[in-house]
Order: sequence, then C-alpha cells, then structure tokens
Amino acid sequence: MWETNPLSALCDVLDSRRKPITKKDRSPGPYPYYGATGILDYVEGYLFDEKLVLIGEDGAKWGAGDNSAFSIDGKTWVNNHAHVIRPKRNKVLDKWLIYYLNGEDLSDFITGMTVPKLNQGKLREIPIPLPPIPEQQRIVAILDQAFADIEKARANAEKNLKNARELFDSYLNQVFSQRGEGWVESELFDHVKFIDYRGKTPKKTQEGLRLITAKNVRMGYLKKTPEEFVAAESYDEWMTRGIPEKGDILFTTEAPLANVAQLDTSEKGVFAQRIITMQPNRSVLDDAFLKYLLMSQPVQERILKKGTGATVTGIKASLLKKIIIEYPFQLSEQRRYVNTLDVLDRKVNQLEVVFSKKLESLDELKKSLLHQAFSGELTKTEGMVA
Repeated sequence: MWETNPLSALCDVLDSRRKPITKKDRSPGPYPYYGATGILDYVEGYLFDEKLVLIGEDGAKWGAGDNSAFSIDGKTWVNNHAHVIRPKRNKVLDKWLIYYLNGEDLSDFITGMTVPKLNQGKLREIPIPLPPIPEQQRIVAILDQAFADIEKARANAEKNLKNARELFDSYLNQVFSQRGEGWVESELFDHVKFIDYRGKTPKKTQEGLRLITAKNVRMGYLKKTPEEFVAAESYDEWMTRGIPEKGDILFTTEAPLANVAQLDTSEKGVFAQRIITMQPNRSVLDDAFLKYLLMSQPVQERILKKGTGATVTGIKASLLKKIIIEYPFQLSEQRRYVNTLDVLDRKVNQLEVVFSKKLESLDELKKSLLHQAFSGELTKTEGMVA
C-alpha cells in the first residue's frame, strides 16, 4: 500500500500572491488571466512566471473529470477563484496531482451550500496517495496515452455524429431550396391557425398535467426534460385560447427563436412561455411537412430576418403570420417528402443514440482508469479504447 500525505506536505501554496482584476479594470495584454477552470482573458502584466498547478476554489466541478486542477506555465496572472500551488517535485509530479484531484471525489472537502467552495484550509488537508516517483511516472505515462486515445475516440464519435446530422440538414434544405413543379406559395397564416398562450404564466405544482414550455422544444423534437406540472383541475380554466392536438407544430418565439417540434402525444397538457402552437389546415398542409418546412434553412432565414430585440431576439406573431411558405399543392407529394425525411431522421436519431452511448462509455472508461491508477491496479491500457 502507498503512503498518503496531506497536500500541504507536498506543495507550497501561493494563494497570497494571486490578485483579482474586475473586467472593467483589466488592461488588454499578452498574458493569460486565469480563473477557476481556465483562461478568462489576456492582460497587461503578470504575477507568476513558472510552472504551477491551479485548483478551483469556487466555480469548479471537483471530481467530475473537468478542469478543476490544471497546469500553467510561464508569465501568468491568477485571480482569487483558483488556488495556486507549487508541487515539491522531488516528492510528487504535477500531473499526478492533477489526475488525482480531477478524478477523486472531493465532496468531503467542499464547504458552502449556496456557493460550494474548496477553501484553503480544506485544500491543505486533502490526502494524496504517494507512490515513489518512478511509479508515479509510469502511471502518468499510461494515463497520458490512454486519455489521448480516449480524446481521439471522442473526437471521432462527435465528428460522425455531426456528419450524420449535416447529411439530414443537407437533404432537408435541398428539398425546400430546389422546388419542382406543382409547388405553390402562401403566407403562413393563410392555412395555419395559431394557438398562443404567451403572456400567461401558470402556477406550477409538484404533480399534475404536464407543462410544456420553450425549454422542452428542441429543433425537430420535443424534449421530456425539464418536467414541470400544473394542477389538473386548472386545465379548463387555463386552456381557453384553443386546445393543441397530437401532430400540431410547436414553435418557439424567443430564447431561442424558431425551434420547431411536433406534438407527439394526445394526453392533456398545458402550454405557455414563448410557444405558439400551429394547427395546419390538414386538407392543405400535412402537419409533418409543415414541421420540416419550418425547420428548413430558407424559412428559418426568413423568420430570423423578422426577429427583433437587442438582448433576446424574438418575433411578433403578426410578423410570423406573414412569413411566406412554399409547398407542393398535392398532399400526396408532401407526404412523399415526409416519408423520405422521416426515414432519414430515424437513421440519424439511431446514430445519435449509438454515438451518445459511445461518449458515455468513454467518460466511464476515464473514471475507471483513474480509479485503477490511484488504487494501484493500473498496469496497461492495450485494448481499453475501442
């Protein structure tokens, strides 16, 4: 078993030399200005000029594998949200500390309910496992290689996921940019009824009927979270402007503007907060076709051009109603496009599930490797990253 030492026995704590600068008082310059999780700005002047380790004091995510601890080098400025430590390198490697502090559960050392904080006193108490330097070097080298392989695998998964979504978007935009014969145009409101509950705020409850807000409407789908509720007995009193139906289109009018999803349930629900529900005349417009139409780049651009607002861009209902849309006159032709887009969308969604699970498994692998490293079980990494 390895001995353990408190961090204070292995490092010099240089917190007394750090100094915050408010944003308005920062003079632009070449030197990185660090906070709890990384570079915040570049400033004139520096406080440190050596290789050091920073550890988030507040505003960090200790033990989540994020940049709660990281290395800095050269001329730098550090504010008061990051502890500054100089490892005694005859005892402990910088990377050994960084890997340990980023991977270990430090919750026992975090104080504060509203603003969690790793104060200096608690920082000094953190017990660090301490194998001999050659063993630290061996394990750090293994972790370096494994984490590099993991990041490569993560980048590939994210790239494949991006490529799949771009393939769908490309076909979607092609459909609505290269219209064939038999297409007609109209203003959106000519064949679409608006149900608008904006300006009303329902009282939320712990359970009851589902409350759907703009936070649930993502581009192309309805997200289950966050789950919010209103009292069931308030439904009739609240839903006086119209009752949304399964298949209707939900459109966000701000924050963000122009997310589009299709209502996928017949269950009673309450709608509010930055959403307009659109009910197409189904003898003219297929509802799924309307969803894809509103998602397409040509229509999105028209909507965004009508957006107003200095801080948050939104669109007035009166302007949204006048947006020009084009569509095949024949419903059968609209549905033919929908069938193709649905198949492609399902394939993309399947790939998203696969790649999301891949990313989750890579995160779990990192945690597992760190656990093995600091329990003395890490020997090799061949085949760990597929």
